[in-house]
Amino acid sequence: MSGKLGRWIDVADGVLVRRYEELDLSVGLVVGGERCLVIDTGGDAGQGAELAAAVREVTPLPWSVVLTHAHFDHSFGTEAFLPCQVWAHDRCRAQLVATGADQREKWARNYRERGEHEVADRIEAVRIALPDNLVGDRQVLDLGGRDVALLHFRPAHSDHDLVVHVPDAGVVFTGDLVEQGAPPQFGDAYPQGWPAALDGILALDAPVVLPGHGEPVDREFVLHQRAELATVAELCRAVAEGELTAEQAVERSPFPEKFTLDALAR
Repeated sequence: MSGKLGRWIDVADGVLVRRYEELDLSVGLVVGGERCLVIDTGGDAGQGAELAAAVREVTPLPWSVVLTHAHFDHSFGTEAFLPCQVWAHDRCRAQLVATGADQREKWARNYRERGEHEVADRIEAVRIALPDNLVGDRQVLDLGGRDVALLHFRPAHSDHDLVVHVPDAGVVFTGDLVEQGAPPQFGDAYPQGWPAALDGILALDAPVVLPGHGEPVDREFVLHQRAELATVAELCRAVAEGELTAEQAVERSPFPEKFTLDALAR
C-alpha cells in the first residue's frame, strides 16, 4: 500500500485532499494560521509516513489528526504522526480496541493472498494508535483563524462516522459516508440511518464534498447517492416488517454486489 505514492489536489485555500491509487483512498489536510489538521492516516505505517512527509512539504505547522472511522485504510497509519492529538468519535476508539487486531489479520491475509507480501508485512507490523480526544456529536477545533467542525450525525457507514466541515472554505470531508467511483460499503453499516446522515451533510450546504474514496464531488452527487441509499433503507424496513425476504431485498438493491444480508439486520 505505502509503495503507491499519493498526489495532492488543492480544493480551497489551505484545504487539500491526497489521492491514492490503492483502494482509491482519499485523505485530507486543513491548514490554519497556527495548526493543521490531518483527516485520516492511511492503512499502514508506511502509508502514514508517506502522508506525514507530504504534509511537511505543504506546511511546517504542528498537526493534529482526526479519524473519520475505525476501518483500517483510514486509521492504521496514525502512528507516523505521534505524538499529537488524535480526534475521533468515542465509539471509534472502542471499535479499534474491539476489532483492530482482527482487521490487521484479515487485511494482511487478503494482501498476502494477492501476492502483495510487502504490504501484508507492513499491515501485520502495524501498532494501532488509539484516539485520545473523543467526540460525541460535535466538536469545534480552532486551527488559528480557522474553525473546523467535527460532526457525527447517526450510525450509517459505521456507528461512529465523523465528518469534517471547513465552513470558511465551503468544504466537507465525509469519510465513507459518501463514496465516488464505487458503491458504498455495507460490511458493518447501518443502512436505515444512512440517508439521515447524508441529510446532515447536505444541510451544511458545502459546495465541495470530499469522499473517503474517489474524487471530489458536489451536492448533486450526494443527493443522487442519498436517493439510492433511501431505497436501501426502505428495503431494510420491508425486510424487518416481513414484506420481503432478505434475498429479495438484495436482488432489488441499487448496490446488490455490495449490499450484504448482515446489513439488513441493523
